[in-house]
Order: sequence, then structure tokens, then C-alpha cells
Amino acid sequence: MSWFSTRPFARSFARSFGTPSLGLALQGGGAHGAFTWGVLDALLEDGRFPITAISGTSAGAMNALALAHGLLRGGAEAARESLADFWCAVGTQLPFETLMVGPTDSPGLAPGLRALMHWTRLLSPYQLNPLGLNPLRDVLEAQIDFKRLRSSRAPRLFIAATHASTGRLRLFGNADLSVEAALASACLPTVHHAVMIDGEPYWDGGYSANPALFPLVRCGVADLLIVSLSPLDYGEVPRSAEEIRARALEFTFNASFLREATLLAEACEEARGPVIAFGLGAGRLERRLRALRTHLIDAHDDLGALSAETRLIAHLPFLERLRDQGRARAQRWLAEHGASIGRRATVDLARLYAPPGASA
Repeated sequence: MSWFSTRPFARSFARSFGTPSLGLALQGGGAHGAFTWGVLDALLEDGRFPITAISGTSAGAMNALALAHGLLRGGAEAARESLADFWCAVGTQLPFETLMVGPTDSPGLAPGLRALMHWTRLLSPYQLNPLGLNPLRDVLEAQIDFKRLRSSRAPRLFIAATHASTGRLRLFGNADLSVEAALASACLPTVHHAVMIDGEPYWDGGYSANPALFPLVRCGVADLLIVSLSPLDYGEVPRSAEEIRARALEFTFNASFLREATLLAEACEEARGPVIAFGLGAGRLERRLRALRTHLIDAHDDLGALSAETRLIAHLPFLERLRDQGRARAQRWLAEHGASIGRRATVDLARLYAPPGASA
């Protein structure tokens, strides 16, 4: 069995032979998550870095689950197959359409889906879908072995959902994983009923963490790779009511990540300060923050021109196009930064996410 396949073995291998491992933080973004599929496929094909922990939200959670499922089943190649199987199922089984005709056309929603999304602004999912049907449930049940993911052999998983009554973050670790936890992480409240788990209601994890970063540090990740689907800059200020609504929603789903990334950068800087650097007052978390190396693969150049509505296009040709873009982006990143894994950070989060005009 591949050394990617088990968490304890991957960690002991890394310690014994100096092989750097990766912790992954995977953002949500609906169908745009297929870009992350391509990124992960390229990382697995490259094969240099074992993946020991993954944090994911919404589509990022789906990628995390499919990746971990495959690693357990048979290592890197099985993980590539698992990701492909999941996204192909999404692209052929979910009832979403697209107006895309050829490989160079700009995608858009078909009239039927556009009309449905209009009605979601007027009626709740409890009115439009009183039975609470969710075709993603069937895909997850067919593709992911949740019982196996709950074992100690699995990579560490942190799946984010938002408690619908309090707005608080709930992270589902390996021991808590289930189909309901996965559905909760991807539960858009305008489209789906709240997902009930142990009598408590949950919505999409993007409202509270997209994705969570600090749990990866706490579990000992030294090289943290963020796969970001959110634009670094949204361009001109929106003018129409629809554009303003879409921009406000974008901000809502990205605000928690920006806060946590900034806090993580500040915490790392503090941990590397002279007092803690000399061992005074340094606990386990401070030592891990001091050693943390951060990395980023972002989709801004590839997805920045796409409208927000394309996140709903679960159409296989479109998903495969995004996969190919993600693969190409990751291959460029590996060529430029792969040798830095285990040695140095390749992105300064404080500088990257500093507000315009602010000093990093």
C-alpha cells in the first residue's frame, strides 16, 4: 500500500527521511471547486509531498473527503481516481444545466435554472422543496466511505459548517464525519433545508470559516498550502441592485477567511518575536506557529472573469475545463515553488491580505 495511505505511516516517514508533508486548506466555491480538483490532481501526480491533514468548506469539503477517501483506499493514484469519480458524478447526476456550447464559450445558466434561482429569492426552500430533496446526498453516499474516514488511519480532516441558530463555527473532525456533516458544510440556506445533526441545524460552512486554518496548525502541520477560489480584487464597484447583492454575498463568504488568515499571520509574527524565539513563554502552539510555512495556489487569474452564477453550473464539460485550469496552475506553482516546501514560506499572508493603503 502507498505511503500516502495512512496518517501514522506518512508522519513517521516524513520524520525519518525528512520528506516534507502538506496540510491543505481548501476553499468553497460551488462548481468552481473543480479548479481545486485539478490542483489536487497535479499535487498527487507530482508525488513529492504526503498529505497528512485537510481543512475544507463546502466544495472544499467535498474535495477533502474525496481526496482522503482515495488516499485510504490506495494512495495517490486511488485519490486521483476518487476525485475524478466524485466530480464526474456531480457533473452527470446533479440536475443543473448550462448554456455553454463549445470549449471557448462563456458559460451561463440555462433558462430553467435561472428561473429557479429567481424563485429562491422569493420563496424559501421549505416552500420550493418541502421534502428537502438533495441529489448531492446520493453522490456522497455512493462515492465516500465515511466509516473508513472515521478511522485513525485517515488523514486529519476538519470540515466546516455553521450553526444556523447561533452563527458559530462547527468543525467536524474524523470521529464526527457523516453524510449529514458533508451536506451541512455545503448547505446554502436559500436552496436547501438546514441540515439537522444531533437535533441542531447547520448551514454552509462558508459563513464561519472558508476554510478554517488554525486547526491545521494545532495538529502539527508545518507546510500549509491554501487553495483559494476567491478573487484578491473584485474590480469596479458594482452599480446595479443584482451586482451589489452578488458582491455582498461574495464578501460574506470570504470575510471569515480573510480575518483568520490575517490573525494567523499576526500570530506567526508574534511567535517569531525575540521573547518567544528564545524560548521564554513558548508553548506547543507558539512553537508550531514559529515553524509554520505558508503557501498559496489561487484561482484569481483563471476564475476572476467568471460571474458568480457559474458556481451553480454542475455540468461536466465546464467542470473538466476548470479541472484543467487548476492542473495547469498547480504545475506552474510546483515548478516555481515546489523546492521550497519544507524549507521556506512562499507567500506572506499579512502582506497579501493587508487592506489597501495599510502597512503589512
